[in-house]
Amino acid sequence: MSHSTNIPAKVDSLKARQAWLDGTGADGVMPPEELDELCETSNAIHSLSRVNTSFCWQQSRLLWLKEGDANSKFFHNVLSSRRRRNAIVSFVENGNVVEGVQPIRTAVFNHFSNHFKK
Repeated sequence: MSHSTNIPAKVDSLKARQAWLDGTGADGVMPPEELDELCETSNAIHSLSRVNTSFCWQQSRLLWLKEGDANSKFFHNVLSSRRRRNAIVSFVENGNVVEGVQPIRTAVFNHFSNHFKK
């Protein structure tokens, strides 16, 4: 585990080296060995970044498994109340009360079909 804690520092040092190599090649002429080193540095940065992302994700999953999700009941209640509040149980159309899933769906579809035909 100790070897993985230095990944961000390794990425930072590789980025500094890459910036220096980019600076040396700014005039358009770069020796082949420096060009190879630049490619290797870019590949190493990409590889270490992926490893770091994977490591961070694994650490977050470990923490979640160890501590659990303390807010899940709260968020479940919030979403349930929002779902109940946003539900259309019935409405009045032309003086008639429309209730039920299929009649409401048909009434809403007909209303917007007529509205957009105009």
